[in-house]
Amino acid sequence: MSEHKIIRMGHHGDGIAEGPVFAPVTLPGEVVTGRLDGMTLQDVRIVTPSDERVAPPCRHFKSCGGCNLQHASDAFVADWKVDVVRHALDAHGLETDFRPILTSPPQSRRRATFAARRTKKGAMAGFHARGSDVIIDVPSCQILHPELMTGLEVAQELAVVGASRKGALAVTVTQSAAGLDVAVAQGKPLDGPLRLVLGQMCEHLNLARLAWEDEVIAMRNPPAQTFGKALVTPPPGAFLQATHHGEASLLAAVREVVGDAAQIADLFAGCGTFSLPLAETAAVHAVESETAMLSALDQGWRMASGLKPVTTEPRDLFRRPLLPDEMRGLDVVVLDPPRAGAERQVTEIAQTQVPRVAYVSCNPVTFARDAQILCAAGYSLRWIQVVDQFRWSPHVELAASFERG
Repeated sequence: MSEHKIIRMGHHGDGIAEGPVFAPVTLPGEVVTGRLDGMTLQDVRIVTPSDERVAPPCRHFKSCGGCNLQHASDAFVADWKVDVVRHALDAHGLETDFRPILTSPPQSRRRATFAARRTKKGAMAGFHARGSDVIIDVPSCQILHPELMTGLEVAQELAVVGASRKGALAVTVTQSAAGLDVAVAQGKPLDGPLRLVLGQMCEHLNLARLAWEDEVIAMRNPPAQTFGKALVTPPPGAFLQATHHGEASLLAAVREVVGDAAQIADLFAGCGTFSLPLAETAAVHAVESETAMLSALDQGWRMASGLKPVTTEPRDLFRRPLLPDEMRGLDVVVLDPPRAGAERQVTEIAQTQVPRVAYVSCNPVTFARDAQILCAAGYSLRWIQVVDQFRWSPHVELAASFERG
């Protein structure tokens, strides 16, 4: 056993000592002991605890891998997440004003993917243990909305009929006004008997929709989501912000950047999380590579009333970013790329005269890289709003305001 002092937190939420040595579930300032396995400290024991250490609110914390930071105070986690973004900007010589972080409350997650496996007595469902493929039952999870918790039983029943003996199902469950929207992957191949059984299960489990490997088996009621004045039925398993609170916080920040704009491009638009609410006051051109999501967005717009024109364009913005000529006349560009960021698209935006850019990011590192491109081209980074909708995890989201001149 060796002794170490934790000097800082890594981006994945582990404490880091000199070496570097990575020590899970530790905090800066703590003195710990453990067995060194490569660069990771195993069997960690806390010798001198931090003042920021708290009792985890969830009884599953020690075993479940769903949360990493329940051992730290809320204030510490909030400051640390803002600092993750600040340090990413520092690496590119950037600084800006940070607004107070907005954190989603406990038991508010509306979407989760459960692992479900057959057992000798039936099946079990939950999250994977920390650093393992072992499934942990989580009946007292403090992250998930109570309605979403009923998805654990759904996942178990689906595993009984549809999981192979060796593999686990990945059961994505999404809350909707019509009931749970369930999409299953990694299950048995569909055949006639399985399709029949699954259709019956959708009915007796009162699911809004059940999809198996992207094929919709049954839909009792469209699992619509509300985006502004529009109701949108996303394709099975489509991206959705993790909490209503997080979505509202990001949308409020984007609305502030948009202001009284009349012409907007929403890039990486998804199913219309931003496009449709913004269409209440401005014409929107929504660009997204997934045609099924764009179709859902378009249908939601057509069925809504009181919205400005919304046009859609299926396009892979990583391979074919919008060019400066195509952005001429825009008042604002809104973009919400995946974790890889939007380097090629931002390079094209930097060559335009678009007055404002609202950038929503789920990766501070790629965001800072893209922000440097915009700032080098004459944009100023006015402010950042950090949003923590993945409470007790190291995941960080943000919305940022850029203005030219």
